[in-house]
Amino acid sequence: MRKLLLSLLFLSALATVYSQTAPNDYMREYEASQARTEWMTDARFGMFIHFGAYAVPARGEWVKTTERMSNEEYQKYIDEFNPVDCDMKEWARLAKKAGMKYAVMTSKHHDGFCLFDSKFTDYSTQETIGRDLVKEFIEAFRAEGLKVGLYYSLIDWHHPDYPKYNDLHHPMRGKEEFQNEQINWDNYLKYLHGQVNEITSNYGTLDVLWMDFSYGEMTGEKWQAQKLVQMVRKNQPNIIINNRLQASGEGVIGLRNFFLGDFDTPEQGVPEKEMFDEFGNPLRWETCLTLNNNWGYALNDDNWKSPELVIHTLIDIVSKNGNLLLNVGPDGRGNIPPQSVKILKEVGKWMDLNHESIYGCGNAGLETPQWGRITQKDNTLYLHWMYPKIGYINMNGYADKALSVTLLSTGAEAYTASSWWGNKAENNFLINLNTPIYHTFPLPDPYSTVIELRLK
Repeated sequence: MRKLLLSLLFLSALATVYSQTAPNDYMREYEASQARTEWMTDARFGMFIHFGAYAVPARGEWVKTTERMSNEEYQKYIDEFNPVDCDMKEWARLAKKAGMKYAVMTSKHHDGFCLFDSKFTDYSTQETIGRDLVKEFIEAFRAEGLKVGLYYSLIDWHHPDYPKYNDLHHPMRGKEEFQNEQINWDNYLKYLHGQVNEITSNYGTLDVLWMDFSYGEMTGEKWQAQKLVQMVRKNQPNIIINNRLQASGEGVIGLRNFFLGDFDTPEQGVPEKEMFDEFGNPLRWETCLTLNNNWGYALNDDNWKSPELVIHTLIDIVSKNGNLLLNVGPDGRGNIPPQSVKILKEVGKWMDLNHESIYGCGNAGLETPQWGRITQKDNTLYLHWMYPKIGYINMNGYADKALSVTLLSTGAEAYTASSWWGNKAENNFLINLNTPIYHTFPLPDPYSTVIELRLK
């Protein structure tokens, strides 16, 4: 225990030294951001929802640009989008059942079609089907006790004043008829800021604003980011904002200004280790991940991740002090695909028994073992035995520190020993889930068997 405490004190002192090299104004914003995002550590697991008219062609949320559709060609999908089966209460119950603590839904994606009532456009579900889907989402998820957030695209492929010919992503990029088009960028910024003001003013308390995304020259003050965030923070003093006013999904460490963004957003991947800023301060981060290979509904995408992979990814992320925002893409009628439902319910079964090893937990400051991952909360280590092996696992050096060693899901005492098959190293602390004669194989939980190691 003494060595562990000394190690933690050293790391804390080292972080303090690094922090003291940072400018004072930087540290003020960093500390304010850490306070705003504290609840992320308690939550750790959330639902991302990509929902919109792109569910009708069912070829992913980027279909308008991948197939180079004009506004006129895309309009048929806007007209056909009528999610009559959409029951946000059912979605919220599913998220809660899966063990999620918060949810973020698209209010407007890159196609420009809004799922909320906006005075700045009639290009919305309020006008086409008479439904404010954002309002329905917030009310349903709040009722289940979940925190709520809204995704808003900085990009807009429908707005007449968004760049086209020379843009990297616009469906009309490179089209000769737009080469000499005159646009009014200030007019677009008024539209963008006006809509962000609406979604942060009209729906009560909002926990997350998830903006997407910066690229090339389209970053930072191109969006008038400082002015935009000042308005948002005035409307929602405690809201947390992602880093994509400053970075793309590929720009993993994109936080340089904590007033403009509170957490990093690696996409479709997990960092190799914890994330720190250039001064050595730990960063909040959240991996966003699809259940198949698309964010929006894609009929022929059957590359579903297994419940085991989802659980292992969640554990890996938490062990590195991160969060997992796991996506579902409802179809054009408003149903979450049955494959997604099945996976989430299976994940939920594991979370029911093992959530204490996820919520409020983080990195344990220990070397990653071959047999799995370790998370920690206060004076408890959670040993995630993810990869079956013959025999024991060894928490070397913890024999004198252990208060109890039990199986988290049942509370059953685990078997411990100091030697096994000639391994008599001085600091051995060998743990198994049965007697020495019956070595544990297979493990009690097929996804991750969690051993609770309480420290003195």
